[in-house]
Amino acid sequence: MNVTCFADAREYFPPNHFMMRCVRLQGHEAGPAESLWLGVSTIEPGGYTTMDASALEKHYVVLEGEVCIETDGGEVVLNAFDSCRLAPGERRALHNRSDRPAKILLAMPFAQAVPPVAARPISA
Repeated sequence: MNVTCFADAREYFPPNHFMMRCVRLQGHEAGPAESLWLGVSTIEPGGYTTMDASALEKHYVVLEGEVCIETDGGEVVLNAFDSCRLAPGERRALHNRSDRPAKILLAMPFAQAVPPVAARPISA
C-alpha cells in the first residue's frame, strides 16, 4: 500500500495553470502506480487553465466549490462531486469564476501505460 496524506502531497507545476496549486496523490513522484496517477488542484477565485488538449483521456471530480469546464463544444459548471471525462485530444480549459477556492481531483493514465504481461511457461 502507498499512502499519501493530502497535507504532505508534493506540488507539481503544469504549464498554463494560473492561480492554482497542484499536488500529486498517487503515481509519479507520489509513489508507485501501474496504470494511472491522481492529483488535486486547488483553484483560487479567478484561477484558470488555458485551452489545451492532452493525448490522454482525463477524468475530473470536483471536491469543493464549483469549476467551469470549457471545451470546443461549450461549457458546463461542475459542483461538488460532479464529474466529467475528457477524451484524448479534446481541448479543455478550467475556470473558477466564483468567489471561493475550488478543489478538483484529476485521474489520468500514464503516457506509456503498458498492460501486465501474463506469465509464460519456461521452455526446456
